[in-house]
Amino acid sequence: MSSNKKLLGNLLRRKAIRGYNEAVGGLGLPSKMPGYAYGISATQCVTGRKLAKVPGSICAGCYAMKANYRYPSVMTAHEKRQASLQDLEAWTRNMIDLLGELARMVPAEERFFRFHDSGDLQSVEHLDAIARVATDRPEWRFWLPTRERGMVRKYRERRDFPGNLVVRMSEHMVGSAPTRNDLPSSTVSWDGESHDCPARNQGNECGTCRACWEPEVANVNYALH
Repeated sequence: MSSNKKLLGNLLRRKAIRGYNEAVGGLGLPSKMPGYAYGISATQCVTGRKLAKVPGSICAGCYAMKANYRYPSVMTAHEKRQASLQDLEAWTRNMIDLLGELARMVPAEERFFRFHDSGDLQSVEHLDAIARVATDRPEWRFWLPTRERGMVRKYRERRDFPGNLVVRMSEHMVGSAPTRNDLPSSTVSWDGESHDCPARNQGNECGTCRACWEPEVANVNYALH
């Protein structure tokens, strides 16, 4: 673990922060990415668990259903986070307070947050809660990849996303082009014009790249993994 990751992990154990962190089920610290992340079990994906049965879909070989994601400690953390989402009002308040406390101590260059490094949106209400967190925490930059097009559409019928929340629509099939819409997107093994994720050429880490959090980057293309 890098020294920055150790610092971020230690902050979560501080007395003023520990209670908020426990209330939301605990933030994650994926080694690949900067900052914090929040994930739930991929078995709870609404669309993804259906796509997992479709040959050629990205979800058929979902990375979040194997390797480190099957460790008991990770599975337990996912269960705690899933449970915390049962009361979205409390979850939203606690997440806003948690990120507010962390922002006092986390350098600006580390204030990047991902929903979800595993799992996906559970409902329109869940998406609304995430957007409220982003609205109340403008000092953070949030990235939300999702396959839940219907939920996103219903949310946008009522309001726009806050400027510091990049909702990036994920394609369903390996090699497929991004669906035409006015939101940023992501693909896997597509050979069209896009920003190719550099992680596979730099130790499976983001390094200095922050394209996924940049709304101006229309499409990010990932290698199949």
